[in-house]
Amino acid sequence: MKGVEVLFVALLCLLYGAKATREVSYTKTWKTAETNSKLGLTSDDWWTQGVFYQIYPRSFKDSDNDGNGDLQGIIEKLDYLRESGIDAIWLSPIFKSPQVDNGYDISDYREVDELYGSREDLRQLVEAAHQRDLKVILDFVPNHTSDKHIWFEASVYGISPYHDYYVWANATYIEGVRTPPTNWLSNFRGSAWQWNELRQQYYLHQFSTAQPDLNYRNPLVVQEMKDVLSYWLNFGIDGFRIDAVPFLFEDELLRNEPPSGDSGLDPEDASTLSHLYTQNLNETYEMIYEWRQLLDDFTARNGTYSRIMMTEVYASPEQTRGYCGVEGSRAGAHFTFNFITFIENTQKGFDGKDLAESIAAWLIGIPSCSSNWVLGNHDQTRVATRLGPENVDALNILASILPGARITYQGEEIGQENGEVTCEQGYDPQAIKDCSTYQQTSRDFERTPFQWSSGVQAGFNEGHTPWLPVSEKYVQTNLERQSDAKQIKTHYKIYTTMLRLKTLFADGAEESTTWGSTNDGKVFYLKRSTDVVNYGLLINLADTDETIITPAVFKESDLVVELSGADSPYDNGDVFDISQPLRPNEVVVFRITPLA
Repeated sequence: MKGVEVLFVALLCLLYGAKATREVSYTKTWKTAETNSKLGLTSDDWWTQGVFYQIYPRSFKDSDNDGNGDLQGIIEKLDYLRESGIDAIWLSPIFKSPQVDNGYDISDYREVDELYGSREDLRQLVEAAHQRDLKVILDFVPNHTSDKHIWFEASVYGISPYHDYYVWANATYIEGVRTPPTNWLSNFRGSAWQWNELRQQYYLHQFSTAQPDLNYRNPLVVQEMKDVLSYWLNFGIDGFRIDAVPFLFEDELLRNEPPSGDSGLDPEDASTLSHLYTQNLNETYEMIYEWRQLLDDFTARNGTYSRIMMTEVYASPEQTRGYCGVEGSRAGAHFTFNFITFIENTQKGFDGKDLAESIAAWLIGIPSCSSNWVLGNHDQTRVATRLGPENVDALNILASILPGARITYQGEEIGQENGEVTCEQGYDPQAIKDCSTYQQTSRDFERTPFQWSSGVQAGFNEGHTPWLPVSEKYVQTNLERQSDAKQIKTHYKIYTTMLRLKTLFADGAEESTTWGSTNDGKVFYLKRSTDVVNYGLLINLADTDETIITPAVFKESDLVVELSGADSPYDNGDVFDISQPLRPNEVVVFRITPLA
């Protein structure tokens, strides 16, 4: 009996040790034609492996020196984008707006805001982009309008047919005190309901009070928004990024939402509630399917390349899958942004196991959604700040070598970090309401101007004070410096080289990707192979030298370096010696040739 007990304890130790190790491995294989068929794709869909570049227009390039980036500034930089390896540019909102929420409060969906130029400027941009084989994607904000939109102004007065264009509800009275109709909370804090004295009703606003929610249960609203999409498709736009998708529909019965159970939150924080009745309703999925049909019909009528829809969805994997469509019956978004891998699941101090599992959460966990890789955007702390500047090269390389589309937020290609902004200088409406918490809540830091050069105002303009201050780091981190021919390895050169390597995988009919961690999680590895090319990647995430425990996928092969990070001693064309230690934060990409 004693021996059995010892054996049992030994087995427990082995099991505990297995759980404690940071080594994992995943593999996904597929045939391109079969996968495309399941996702409703054709073999020539340009976007599936495309590189998308998000431009925050007000902070990109100021052509007229008024402190605000504009459309002519973007036109000036189209050659830069094309030469970098970009396939499509996505413009954050440029529509007419009072700018309460930096353009996400739209007062006219068919007009360009004078802050950025005119419709003629946009026409020039589209034509100039198309001449360079660049697609143009617009940011479509369908959940709400500005309270200055003519529809809302008419709705307040009950003017037909606009009286029911927004979500209006009567007050409830508790002991004679007027109270909002439900306990729903705004994403900008506090009640999601605002009393309107003229109409004597509350209107719903899931964001700012200046952003009333449209009523998608009204078929006239549905048709209005379809007409907006059709207008811009006919204008020449190549697709849309759909903002705040989960919020389109709300519960018809106006039921209160239950507590989320999250402790320690301010009672005005929307996270205190479980959003059963305000997010991801079945009708919202149906709306996305209808918009996809509209895009597909336009593509079919014109007999050309696909016009696409990219959806912004922060939701659980189960909820996210629905936005990609229903296999075999309904097509959804061409892709919904993958915020899971590098934003939600990867935190500062991550190791190889964390990274491998975060990739698996999308690539294996959501197989019905087309793969895409997002490091950041205008709402997220910049990746160089969030995950560390020492990891910029590794993350840019990894997001590009993984199968699927790649989305780059302006500045990521040069490792731009968050800027420095005070509450008094800020514009983020949810943050400037309380300067005591501004540094923790503001999104202004990731929206500071692009750092073009070490010249005046980082080359953003000719000297006028920008709407947000240029970061103090611009002298060290700017495109001009990183493009210098004397600089062999810079963030920008590594980024563009990896984009060129990415194109080599486009023609593969069969594909396999294996990734995981070794050295107890200190080293991340990946091998991506098609019937045409065969490449590997190693990243040392430790702050010490690491002698690699060689993954099986790299054994019995010649490894020739194609790309390496700034901290690597290897140059392109060197034979990679896997028996030698990797330096701290070193990243290496190599071509794999199996030994005969």
